[in-house]
Amino acid sequence: MKTKIYKNLVKKINIAFATAVFSVAINFNTQAQSVDSLLDKLVQKGILTVNEANELRQQSDQDFKNAFAAKTGLSEWVNSFKISGDVRGRYEGFYGDNDAFVQRDRFRYRARLMFQAMMLNNFEAGLRLTSSEAVGNFGGDPISGNTTFKGNASKKFLYIDLAYLKWNAINSGDWKLSTTVGKMENPFSYSDMVFDPDYTPEGFGLNLEYALSMNHKLKLNAGVFALDELSASTQDPYLAGAQLMWSAKWNDKIDSTLGFGLLSINNDEKLNDQKNIPDVNRGNYRTGGLSRYGFNPFIINGSVSYKLDKAPLYSGAFPVTLWGEYMNNPAAPSSADNYAWSAGLTLGKAGKKRTYELGYTYKWLGANSWFEEVVDSDFGAYYAGTSPSNPGGAGYFAGTNVKGHIIRFVYSPTDFLSLSAKLFLTELIDEPLTINRDSGMARFQVDMSLKF
Repeated sequence: MKTKIYKNLVKKINIAFATAVFSVAINFNTQAQSVDSLLDKLVQKGILTVNEANELRQQSDQDFKNAFAAKTGLSEWVNSFKISGDVRGRYEGFYGDNDAFVQRDRFRYRARLMFQAMMLNNFEAGLRLTSSEAVGNFGGDPISGNTTFKGNASKKFLYIDLAYLKWNAINSGDWKLSTTVGKMENPFSYSDMVFDPDYTPEGFGLNLEYALSMNHKLKLNAGVFALDELSASTQDPYLAGAQLMWSAKWNDKIDSTLGFGLLSINNDEKLNDQKNIPDVNRGNYRTGGLSRYGFNPFIINGSVSYKLDKAPLYSGAFPVTLWGEYMNNPAAPSSADNYAWSAGLTLGKAGKKRTYELGYTYKWLGANSWFEEVVDSDFGAYYAGTSPSNPGGAGYFAGTNVKGHIIRFVYSPTDFLSLSAKLFLTELIDEPLTINRDSGMARFQVDMSLKF
């Protein structure tokens, strides 16, 4: 009897001791050892059982949530709150074949700050702020968060980049379903030939996934997005689309994807880039600011990836990925360059500590293959004068009606830091009818990116 009492007393003392150490670790936020690793050590030394350690974890999580809610004033239905972001510094230079083009060098930055609240019943609310430059009276550039160093250190602008409500309605078994409303991350999986990575559409998005098996999945991405709101019309222009993706893992080394999608801009005759939308890119044939043709393209894309066991100076398995994408817009005639395609090879994948990637892409983006104002803002060439795809006259412009090569290298010395270099070698597909038609450009970018 005394032995049993003694064992129970020792157990209580051990638990009390562990709880005290655990509390000190939380209160002083020790960097040398995480709370989880501390509990694991106590289990290894026999001071706590696995169940007792799990109970302490649950109790600490609940105590933290209660204290966090009390300190911040967050509602009780908020499960967690997350702050993240990234900052990128960039140098870039422009070098043209045309004698009329003046070499240009500039420094830029992009800064983003994200707030996410995870709530009961799988709801999520998000807000992201970004740097950008003003485009007329419309706010920030819709396809770029970059801000140029200029204006005698003038204070720069900050814009709302994301503002959404998301519901992860299904996340169990073979099915996953999420719906999003607001200004959101693009729900489609296309390259920058179709959408600039900084483009954050406004409207409704849906992502549905079904697991055919452990290694094969089908995904449906869909969305309806506002492009403008007209106060004196019921024919507001909007973008709608759907994309079906199949991802497969054939074995430990080989993965593949295959996708087919449809996009459509409705009431596009209301999209006047000289009046009611930001006029950023060039390329579409226009008359008086209005596009001559509609936009209802279909897109086919796919990739195959093979993982090597190792590579020089690379941490972990080394992926080699070959990919391609084709787009065709039946709303425009083939004589008006109504198609686009791109293909590339990527060696490695940066983003984790001691990883890198080397990539090559060739892109041919026909003038009327897709809406010029949503494609990559970095892929451009020099117009020597006015043309159907550039009624604005001479100058360097990104958008459609461009073809060329892209070479990039990225190295991540840590999980939070990436260093990269990117070279664009481009020219126009349909050049203006001028004496000096040289449109060739070299655009070189060097980036340093930090994420938190």
